[in-house]
Amino acid sequence: MSAVAHLLEQRRARLDRLDPHRAREAQLGGALLVDTRPAVNREAEGHIPGAVVVDRNVLEWRLDPTSPDRGPEAHAHDLHVVLFCNEGYASSLAAAQLQELGLTRATDLDGGFRAWKAAGLPVTEPAPAP
Repeated sequence: MSAVAHLLEQRRARLDRLDPHRAREAQLGGALLVDTRPAVNREAEGHIPGAVVVDRNVLEWRLDPTSPDRGPEAHAHDLHVVLFCNEGYASSLAAAQLQELGLTRATDLDGGFRAWKAAGLPVTEPAPAP
């Protein structure tokens, strides 16, 4: 097993990862869905309505309730945060990192945006190229 696969396995053991339907239920129940995908993927594949876009390189600063650079949605450590990336790898590592910052309910979407879309859940389709 590669070192990164081992790290991923360790981090995921701490998460209550949500399948797409559970993530949708969580969103409808007030959870914050956070899209960490690169802009090129969002533009090509679409968006989850209601999800907040936070670039991965600033995620910890925007979601840490004690950070002076936090976003308006980062109001408490018990905020239910569901991160997603393309397929659910980078989001697992990021969710574990948020837990280390004290966001105890941080987790991720198992399978990422692509699993959500494949499950037929709401997606704002990308605009057609000119």
